[in-house]
Amino acid sequence: MDPRMTQGEQNLLLLQSLILDSEKFYVWCYDREGRFIATSCPEAEREVLEQAFRILGGSKRLIEYAQDRQELRPRIIGSPIGMQWVLSYESERDRGLIFAAGPVFYAAPTERQLRTALRPYMHSRENAAWAAGLIRRLPELPVLSYAVFTRYALMIHNTLTGQQLGLEALGAAPDDKLPEPSSAGQRDRDKVYLSEKAMLQMVREGNINYYGFFRNSALLSPGVPVQGQDPLRQMKTSIVVFTTLVSRAAMEGGLSPEVAYALGDSYLQSAENCRDSGELSALAHAMYHDFIFRVHRLHVNPDYSHAVQKCCDYIDLSLDRRIRTSDLAALAGYTEYYLTEKFKKETGLSVSTYVRRAKAERARLLLESTGLSIREISDRLAFNTVNYFIQCFRETVGCTPAAYRKRIFKN
Repeated sequence: MDPRMTQGEQNLLLLQSLILDSEKFYVWCYDREGRFIATSCPEAEREVLEQAFRILGGSKRLIEYAQDRQELRPRIIGSPIGMQWVLSYESERDRGLIFAAGPVFYAAPTERQLRTALRPYMHSRENAAWAAGLIRRLPELPVLSYAVFTRYALMIHNTLTGQQLGLEALGAAPDDKLPEPSSAGQRDRDKVYLSEKAMLQMVREGNINYYGFFRNSALLSPGVPVQGQDPLRQMKTSIVVFTTLVSRAAMEGGLSPEVAYALGDSYLQSAENCRDSGELSALAHAMYHDFIFRVHRLHVNPDYSHAVQKCCDYIDLSLDRRIRTSDLAALAGYTEYYLTEKFKKETGLSVSTYVRRAKAERARLLLESTGLSIREISDRLAFNTVNYFIQCFRETVGCTPAAYRKRIFKN
């Protein structure tokens, strides 16, 4: 590299080499005060996209990110017009340079949508000129799926920092199979339906180990496919539908209508007040989490001691790993012998039987709502072998995983 280049410019060249030439995905370098330094964006689009970052609030969010020394992950930021960027820093020790990758739309807006979304920004001659320039460049604006965007985001962050973060750092699913594009869309709609069914069932059960299903659903469907007045309005429509479904599922799970309706109305008002797509995404997750934990608290067995309930919650949250009695004993502050006796006395099951049943129930949900193979489900639930997984499933459910899936989809 040219020694006359700044470190930021050298990093830009490295990062851009990681991105496919066919992708309109650019990297921007700023200092900690939000001042622009360099970019990989072509000259023809540079000014209008850099202005978009500044006018839509990206610079302010970047400064806040640079000052947050506790934040060790990349951060996705949105905007009122549906543009997304991801922020990352050069190193943990010295955040002298901050990088913004993007912008991208998850779905291409129409010219009418973009004009409507930009209307509040046309209060000055400079902004009006910028908005007109952005609209003229509509066909060239970068559009990437959420799955591709998050993978590029993690690749850039890990290259800059030397960290080895997984996609969970951005709320994306590392192992879930991505949906195949389909012109008819029927196959994808079947997947979306099964995923939504699983998500709502987890609300009814108050199942606190929900996060993988939440991520998978976000990858399968960006929301309601109704074209609103602008991208932000479309996201709000999706939040309204999602919140309505979740609140009804929570009532079916035992949450009182008085609480469920009031809570749902509160989240709907919060969504209406949002002016940023990133805020809406965070709100959807918070709403889902809130309803699930409220139902979960209703399902807590009053006959369980605090220590045993704590172990049950730990098991529910750890189905993707090997769960050892010694870990539960340490969590409860008991000896293994005392915990196993207490656990069986209160639950009526040994620790190992309780774990096997919990994993079998999770396997049922995976068989119903994903296309994962039997082996993949066995691996995901940390069984030693596929045969042992099949044995445990048969003992709990009464049939093999393959027979269960066949029966479900036949019906």
